[in-house]
Amino acid sequence: MIQQFETIQKASKENVDAALKAFGVTSKGVQTIAVEATDYAKKSFEAGTATLEKLAGVKTFDKALEIQADYIKTSFEGAVAQLTKMGELYTALAKDAYKPFEGIVSKVVPAAPKA
Repeated sequence: MIQQFETIQKASKENVDAALKAFGVTSKGVQTIAVEATDYAKKSFEAGTATLEKLAGVKTFDKALEIQADYIKTSFEGAVAQLTKMGELYTALAKDAYKPFEGIVSKVVPAAPKA
């Protein structure tokens, strides 16, 4: 009976330790994602402002269209790159947050039989 209690107590301690590690990793990952999103928003705003300044000094309609086309192209490419980067950050966050639980899960879930 005491041995079962000690086993349960050890498992509980492992679960709490894993949860605390996962929380720490998650906190750092979310902070990284927030910083990245803020940086992108700042760059995007600056690019939009610069484009508006260019458009304010334009004398011909063709030049205005050229500036807008360049801005749209650059913005789209930047958005795609940012979405890719954010996806990678979220994937890394999920993997890192799961790592502390790998040992616990492997004890509970038996390995799949090999064919």
